[in-house]
Amino acid sequence: MDDLKISSTIASHGMKAQATRLRVISENLANADSTAEKPGMEPYRRKLVTFRNQLDRHLEADTVKVKKIYNDQSKLQSKYDPTHPGADDKGYVQVPNVNPLVEMMDMREAQRTYEANMNVISTSRQMVAKTLELLK
Repeated sequence: MDDLKISSTIASHGMKAQATRLRVISENLANADSTAEKPGMEPYRRKLVTFRNQLDRHLEADTVKVKKIYNDQSKLQSKYDPTHPGADDKGYVQVPNVNPLVEMMDMREAQRTYEANMNVISTSRQMVAKTLELLK
């Protein structure tokens, strides 16, 4: 039964990592239209999450942790809007490097991974319950 408990703990680490990823995705989506307030300033930059495996010596198993949350340094796009307060002298405003379609796909992937880990916990609990039932 220890292996079943360890499985649940590993899955809970996965759920926590994916919850962080979902938080970052929601921040990206919320700021998809956040432009610079003044010429020369940068707009919101998309954030990305990377993961790493970490040996949990107590569990004697690898778990997942958020390694880093960082700004995506891909090129920013510009749009022509000479009335915007953040427009440069040519009338262009830099816009965030957030693509809502990509964010939605990332969100779907994070959701599925979260649900898969939740299913591991559910299955582990069911197996423990059935084992205890057999031992009665």
